[in-house]
Formats: sequence, C-alpha cells, structure tokens
Amino acid sequence: MGFIVKNTTFPSVFELIAPHSCRGCGRIGEAICGCCKNYITANKMCICPVCKKPTRDGNCNDCENLPSVFIVGWRDELIGELVHDFKYNSKKALARPLAEMLEARLPKIDDVIVVPLPTIGRHIRERGFDHTRLIAKNLVKLRPGWKMQKILVRQKNTVQVGADRDARLTQAEAAYAVSGEVSSGAKYLLVDDVWTTGASMKAAVKKLQEAGARKIIVGLLALSRLNEG
Repeated sequence: MGFIVKNTTFPSVFELIAPHSCRGCGRIGEAICGCCKNYITANKMCICPVCKKPTRDGNCNDCENLPSVFIVGWRDELIGELVHDFKYNSKKALARPLAEMLEARLPKIDDVIVVPLPTIGRHIRERGFDHTRLIAKNLVKLRPGWKMQKILVRQKNTVQVGADRDARLTQAEAAYAVSGEVSSGAKYLLVDDVWTTGASMKAAVKKLQEAGARKIIVGLLALSRLNEG
C-alpha cells in the first residue's frame, strides 16, 4: 500500500463539522468501531519482523540480539491505514484505540517502563503532536503499574532516506541517546508505530542495553511485509 505523506497539522473543514466514521466499515460515530478493532486484535500475529518466520511468544530463535517483539498487524492492512490516518491526517482520536489494540497484543506483565521511540523534532512540529509518545501515554493508562519514561532522546534529526540497511543502522545509532537512569532489574517496553527496515528499533534496543537494561520487549502497531530500504 502506498501512502502519500503530507503536512496536515490542522484538520480539514469537513473534519471539523462532520462526525468520525470508522476506517474499517464506515460506521458513523467513531474513528474505528469496536467490531473492526476486535477484528484486528483477534488475529494474534506471531512473526519475526526481521526474517518473517513464525515466532512463539514473540521470540525468534534465528535472529540473535533481538528481544521479544509483539506486533498488531501488517502495514498494508487496516492497522496500517489507521496508523497513517493518525500520523498524517491528524486523526488524534485514534491514539486511544491504537493503544488499546497494542495493549491487547502485549503479554500480561507487571511494573513495565514504557519507552516511546523518539520522533524527529521536525515531524512533531509538522503534525502538531508526538505520535509515539501519545500512544505510550494512552498505553500506560490501560495497565495499572505501568509508567512512561522518556529515556531515549534524539540528538540528531537524521532522516533515513536513500541509505542501505547498514547505513540506516549507523544513522539511527548516532541519532539516539539515553537520558536518565536505566536499571538492570527494570522491565522496558519500547514502542513504535511501524517497522520497515528495523534500523531505528534495533538502535534503540542497543542503546538501552549499553546503558544497562537487561529486560526489554518491543511493541509495534504495524509491520512492513518487506524489509524496505
């Protein structure tokens, strides 16, 4: 599915006067209705984002140095359309249902520190909000005992365009820095919207591990079918 990325910080006049309609079935009243949301979460996607092989409990035996990864669905399906609307069409009302779908995919564990992947500052200004942080803020409301911490920050606004996979990973590692204390005994959940090449997430995992984190899992809303890049 090809998406047109555009700057739509402000909603259209139509969106201001018209009620939400479900992206899945068109039902008026919600950005995504309960039935369509349940349809998405009913499919427990268990696949490695790197090799695309089936996994058990988010663990891939063939891909080393990759923590358990939990994914809601494929990028070219409805979940990907919702993420696109959320990020590029200013559908901020989707933050809660997207968080709910991710929460339904995650394991039942306590006392988790949710870490949103840092968003490029220019993208935050264009959209008017930080999409990964908004997902994380809604996610912690759904799990008592969970809390969000902005442990990772961007130190360079590196845009990974026109680079091969190795170059993207190098760029991503240079872009992130750890800000704050990391505990070896704490459980960390790294949250992002879409996995394409995986360079950003791999770099984020590496930064947390280098800072002392030993228990890391990954939560993703959507996965590209090809390792683009």
